[in-house]
Amino acid sequence: MKFTKLMAAAALIVASFGVNNVQAGCGTCDKTIVENAVSIEGFKTLVAAVKAAGLAETLSGKGPFTVFAPTDEAFAKLPKGTVENLLKPENKDQLVAVLTYHVVPGAVMAKDVVKLNKAKTVQGQNVRIKVADGKVKINRANVVKTDVKSSNGVIHVIDTVILPPKKKDSK
Repeated sequence: MKFTKLMAAAALIVASFGVNNVQAGCGTCDKTIVENAVSIEGFKTLVAAVKAAGLAETLSGKGPFTVFAPTDEAFAKLPKGTVENLLKPENKDQLVAVLTYHVVPGAVMAKDVVKLNKAKTVQGQNVRIKVADGKVKINRANVVKTDVKSSNGVIHVIDTVILPPKKKDSK
């Protein structure tokens, strides 16, 4: 029964998100993750943050990477001043931690994401993955578009910035 529900959820996800990504010749496949983020409407804040963190070259590299990419609206949900504060040079380490928490090594397509309950990020901590009622959540963020294929991985669009949990003091 549980397997049947999971397969039904996977089918709904593929049907609801995948239709928009069936592209003749895959118009995004020849561009890197960064090039696609620059060319797709709604990622200005993410692109600015990636550049400020010095991650543009890495995310343009060989990969593959899976990026859970928050939209401009997702960044706008953060408390006032948060983005501006993160973009300051003195907060670069914190910005890198936040951004790399949105990246998973390897190209994990939607059909594979729904089979997981967690994934280890480049930042080092896990994100939780939950499938319910045909929808996928990454921590508290909803996945709103999947499988934006890139030459070095894949982008899944999310509606909320996910923040890494505070690491427990190891002393």
